[in-house]
Amino acid sequence: MPQIATNTTVSRTELEDFVRTRHQGILLTTRDDGSPQLSPATCGLDTGGRLVISTYPDRAKAVNLRKRPAASVCVLSEKFGDAWVQVNGTAEVIDPPDSVEPLVEYFRCISGEHPDWDEYREAMRRQAKSLIRITIETWGPIATGGFPARLAG
Repeated sequence: MPQIATNTTVSRTELEDFVRTRHQGILLTTRDDGSPQLSPATCGLDTGGRLVISTYPDRAKAVNLRKRPAASVCVLSEKFGDAWVQVNGTAEVIDPPDSVEPLVEYFRCISGEHPDWDEYREAMRRQAKSLIRITIETWGPIATGGFPARLAG
């Protein structure tokens, strides 16, 4: 029996429930010439319902988003081919030193409690990490791949 593709429209609460447990995504930003720039990223959902991604200040995604804050992320399930969803919104890039506490929340929403928060904070300062925070404005259906239903019968 072939797998049938699905597209399930979801509420904001259902979207957040779906995204909260998935931490792999592909971030889409726009280059100066208007072409797309894609970055695989570890992502999480912060307590404000925003999608968060750790990066460095000079990475293409951060540079692009400072110029044009529109962002899209395809949030993937752990197993390739399982359900995914595209979210779209406006991004902000938080650079050091202001990024340290938001990076603590980023870690918590993905991995839980760190054994030594002072050590983690110092590592974020030393690495000069930034945080991308995307306010989700629209989203597509939660989808799965497969055959169109019309071809399955």
